[in-house]
Amino acid sequence: MKLPKTIKRHCPHCKKHTEHKIASAKKRTPGSSRPLGAGSKRRMRKRGEARGTGNLGKTSRGALSSWKRYGKKTSKKTDLRYTCNECKKTHTQKKGFRSKKIEFK
Repeated sequence: MKLPKTIKRHCPHCKKHTEHKIASAKKRTPGSSRPLGAGSKRRMRKRGEARGTGNLGKTSRGALSSWKRYGKKTSKKTDLRYTCNECKKTHTQKKGFRSKKIEFK
């Protein structure tokens, strides 16, 4: 899908319509985007072989992607960032839309 490099949008910081630069957010690793809390880490360590309880089958099932009926969607939702040309602050879009590829013209 082709999008313009700049677009006029409402800036929530300036509280007026200004010119915005559009950029696609970088893909983050699953660990950095959804890190485990301290409680979950502690629970996983307790289930591990270090405590003698075994993992209760949690880590022996294998990855979901290797399950028989596990299907990924063919497109991902967009994660666009808009940077205001006046105040230089960045805000995100409210709803993403599905697209295989995004290109800024």
